[in-house]
Amino acid sequence: MNKLLATLIAGLFATSVFAQAPAAPAKPAAAPSAVTTPAAKADAKEAKVDAKANAQESKTDAKANAKVSDAKEDAMEAKTKAHHKAVKAKTKAKAAATEAKEDAKAAAPAAK
Repeated sequence: MNKLLATLIAGLFATSVFAQAPAAPAKPAAAPSAVTTPAAKADAKEAKVDAKANAQESKTDAKANAKVSDAKEDAMEAKTKAHHKAVKAKTKAKAAATEAKEDAKAAAPAAK
């Protein structure tokens, strides 16, 4: 039943995505190339500038993501070290307490 519901919901989302996509506009009749050439050059130049900006943005995002992952890695390492240190201290304290109890037991019969 869960698989059926998941399939139906996924189908609903897929349908809604395709329903929202705009239809391809009809292309107008070809205009003389002399008229459209400057506009086409400007569009190409603008597209090139946009591509460079997108490339720069993606580089920046990649660097930021790398820094974030490094920070997470460092935090995890610090957390692991702190946990290890705490476990070690707890074990040491437990051993000291056990040793103190043993010493007390050994001293108790000697005192009698």
